[in-house]
Amino acid sequence: MSAIQYRKTRFVCVSDTHNASPESGAFKLPKGDVLIHAGDLTKQGTYAELRKTLDWIEKADFESKIVIAGNHDITLDSEFYNEYGLYFHNQYPQDAAACKRLLADSTITFLNHESAEITLKGESGPRTTFKVFGSPYSPVRGLWAFGYQPTDASKLWDQIPLDVDIVLTHTPPKYHCDESKGHSVEGCEILRQSLWRIRPQLAICGHVHEGRGAERILWDLHSPNVKYKEEITGYWTDPDPGGKKQCLLDLTARGPAPLRNQKTHDPSDLANTNDVTSGTFKGRGSSPWKQNHRLMSFPQSETHETIQTPTNALLRGTAGDPISSKAKELIPATRGQGGMPPSGRCDMEALLGRLGRRETCVINAAIMASSWPYKGSNGQKYNKPFVVDIDLPTWESKRINEAKVGSSE
Repeated sequence: MSAIQYRKTRFVCVSDTHNASPESGAFKLPKGDVLIHAGDLTKQGTYAELRKTLDWIEKADFESKIVIAGNHDITLDSEFYNEYGLYFHNQYPQDAAACKRLLADSTITFLNHESAEITLKGESGPRTTFKVFGSPYSPVRGLWAFGYQPTDASKLWDQIPLDVDIVLTHTPPKYHCDESKGHSVEGCEILRQSLWRIRPQLAICGHVHEGRGAERILWDLHSPNVKYKEEITGYWTDPDPGGKKQCLLDLTARGPAPLRNQKTHDPSDLANTNDVTSGTFKGRGSSPWKQNHRLMSFPQSETHETIQTPTNALLRGTAGDPISSKAKELIPATRGQGGMPPSGRCDMEALLGRLGRRETCVINAAIMASSWPYKGSNGQKYNKPFVVDIDLPTWESKRINEAKVGSSE
């Protein structure tokens, strides 16, 4: 079997721009391979707002651009806009279908609670591949689009495929990059639990402007007594707050603090994946990460090919069941349970062959630092985009590897 080759791939992450743009001078857009926008492109989702925002995104020099909507992009939620649109645009009703066509006719990968496989084939790029899931939803708070009730959270976030490399949501997970100006946590607990099961390299979000920042979670996969447990949380600190220096997170193998997240397919490798016994983050040299030594566990909820794969059928109540057959067969008592496969007392679907996926970096990439409602241009303050480097497999080596595996079976 040929070894899969990995290369550094640079992501530039923004969210909650609310009509701000590099052209307006609100922020500068660093260079990278992939541009990600985690929602709230506009203030109220008008056609003019969307066209202006999508124009600068399309012009940006990135091989791939991935976008989701947010609660302020109200015309992109057809059901919400049909019922409540006149509360916002009573004098100038918007054509929601025309707003959606702006995205459909663009070169942007727009994800509406679905996944996509992205392949970077540019000769001058990294020529890597990854799978991303994107969703515009956030917990209901006020009269805004893409809201969901707590009782719907499980069926919503259970639809994220376990094999995605990046989870892109408008809402943050609970307790991570979600503290509001009133010091309350605004994220979703069920999303946090889903991240324990998926353990993507990156979980990119926005929505809570004051929560802007980055945290890396080292998941506890071996505790048999506490579900969805976290072992350590590391907090990023800006080395140049208010300055012009890039907010760079180098999570590559050659960086100062590599992300411990490798796909483990061979069951014989499982015994070698528990390399975190000292309760510390591995790192080399100076690092912007500050460690929380407290073992983390949180309350459980009471309810518990671009290849784009729509998975919002269950949420909208239309035909189809996106939940895998394995998830249906999963014994509820073991869901979120740590342990050592093949023991039947742990979450087998989440752990078997996947113990190499140990760590996730959560990034709240909110550009708008001020909170809604904004009071004139003088009341608007802006953050810098995040620049994130991670190692991803090259699509050529991955294809060769898959072909050899197939021929040997």
